Amino acid sequence: MAFDASTLDAILNNAVAEGHVPGLAAVVVDRDGTLYSGAAGSVRAGGEAVSASTMFRYASCTKAIASVAALQLIEQGKLSLDDEVSALLPEFAKLQVLDGFDGDQPILRPPARSPLVRELLTHSSGLTYFFTNAAMAQFHAATGAPDILTGQKAALTDVPLARDPGQIWDYGTNTDWLGLLVEQVSGQSFDAYLDEHVLGPLGMTDVTFSPTPEQRDRLMPVHARTPDGGLAETPLELAENPEYFSGGHGLYGTAEAYGRFLRAMLRGGELDGNRILQQETVELAFSDQLRGVPMPTDGIVSTVPELTNDVPPFPFAESWGLGFHLVLEDVPGARRAGTGDWAGIFNLYYWIDRSTGVGGMILTQVLPFFDAGVVTTSMGLEAAVYAELGIA
Repeated sequence: MAFDASTLDAILNNAVAEGHVPGLAAVVVDRDGTLYSGAAGSVRAGGEAVSASTMFRYASCTKAIASVAALQLIEQGKLSLDDEVSALLPEFAKLQVLDGFDGDQPILRPPARSPLVRELLTHSSGLTYFFTNAAMAQFHAATGAPDILTGQKAALTDVPLARDPGQIWDYGTNTDWLGLLVEQVSGQSFDAYLDEHVLGPLGMTDVTFSPTPEQRDRLMPVHARTPDGGLAETPLELAENPEYFSGGHGLYGTAEAYGRFLRAMLRGGELDGNRILQQETVELAFSDQLRGVPMPTDGIVSTVPELTNDVPPFPFAESWGLGFHLVLEDVPGARRAGTGDWAGIFNLYYWIDRSTGVGGMILTQVLPFFDAGVVTTSMGLEAAVYAELGIA
């Protein structure tokens, strides 16, 4: 169908004019192609305009792609959802549970059991992030353990679980460990595996863990919200030469490249004749896999306000599939029940509505996460798409 590009262009242009972002890109796709590709604003103040070739840090939008890699190995029988992670990764078997503090000294104990592969995919393993868990933030402060932004592998191997597996959904480093698991099982480095089995087959040629100098020239800098509500470039940067390829946040790419991934998921795991997952596996990934493990009632509470705002509880029924957050009921004038979605800390947001057959993404590079202006822009873009589709 033909989209009214002017409506969506106006939403992006307004986000720049209102000072929500320095610049941004968006893509909307269906099973047959790209319905909309647009951009507004500048890569940096006074710089070149954002375009289809602008590179973005995908941040946690990497997780969906990394999860597909693990699902491929499950399809092949090389991995099982119910495998114990500790039995496959000796490094993981050393992890303890943080059980409080004696003064500044962390109290650690063995976990009640090993997390399962499915619990990595559903964020119910007991792992967490230092910027969303107060106890883990205290652990890093007390021990000096590196955090994931450093790119050091010790940010995984020297950091404990926050609780025993299977107790509650808790956002964390699960997909980083999933990437290490893919390496272990496949015998390939994670970047080589993704290139051969996911990115290459989908034609996502401008997506990488290791940007070339030419790609870095096209990379939008990270901007941070200032006390007066403005934006300024920040020196915060992901490690250029990380010790491991992060399945949780490490990919860089363009809007249109991620649009190809969205289309493959809408098409049941196939794009342009190249199949990366079987239809049945995609159905499984987009089905409730928490098995009664609760989502937190207070949303995501920030412990590092420079990185993320508090994220309130989702106002509709929700759960988690294998690598995707799930909406379990129709959102009026927007995504339908069964939609998978997620986001990236630099205020990137995507959705994959397999019921309607449409998906989209908005990309910028702004901190902290869940910026009110960017969230409003993302919701406005989605609402405009469904208005075009005639869905109330």
